[in-house]
Amino acid sequence: MSQKTLIITRPVAQAHAFAERMRVAGREVEIFPLLEIQPLDDNSDVAKVVANLNRFSMVAFVSPNAISAFFQHIKVWPKAIPIAVVGEGSRKALEVFGLNRDTATIISPGNLMKTDSETLLDEIDCDSLAGKTVLIVRATSGREFLADALRSKAIAVEQLAVYRRTAPDLTPDKQRRLEAILSADCDWVISSSEALRTLDHWCRLSNDPECVVKMQRQSIYVPHIRIAQTAESLGFVSITLTASGDEHMFVALQSQV
Repeated sequence: MSQKTLIITRPVAQAHAFAERMRVAGREVEIFPLLEIQPLDDNSDVAKVVANLNRFSMVAFVSPNAISAFFQHIKVWPKAIPIAVVGEGSRKALEVFGLNRDTATIISPGNLMKTDSETLLDEIDCDSLAGKTVLIVRATSGREFLADALRSKAIAVEQLAVYRRTAPDLTPDKQRRLEAILSADCDWVISSSEALRTLDHWCRLSNDPECVVKMQRQSIYVPHIRIAQTAESLGFVSITLTASGDEHMFVALQSQV
């Protein structure tokens, strides 16, 4: 039996390293982005926050993209300020800027099978933060769970947008390529619920009446239970939930070869 082509749907800049690793491991790989990460037109708010970073008692980053965008504006992280992150991808992103368990206080979920704001909240010492101010660095849109939960515990919260997420434009060439991919049985790496919803939307715009059904029959690999739940709601039947981080995704994909 021939090996399935692996479709990586991450934004282009985040897809290449993992794609190359899978190619070295012998997989045929295609990058087909279902999400774009774009910088803000105006970063004046970011500069103001960076200039007064010491007034925060903790900074939470919602994603690796938030880390990458924010650290373009800062040279040295104040070691006294704890950092909260959701998943292993964010911990890896911090390492790029020299921040790890030895050089900073990093708070993250202990359960790699369920890395989200809920499990992160369980790790945060909210009592010690009561009456203080926390910064959440995020995209221009996203879940409000963490901010609302911290505020409910008498913690002041400020949120800072440092990038925006958008769906790529669906060009005729991209539509034809999608239909060609779906005509085969592929493995898909899906890293966000937004990407899944974009895929579903694009399939529903297709002239192929079987496009949605073909999509639902694809094998998808997701690093988070919330993405798996979104996939179930969209009718996918082959969903593999991996632990957070590229290493776990790699192992899961290789185990199916």
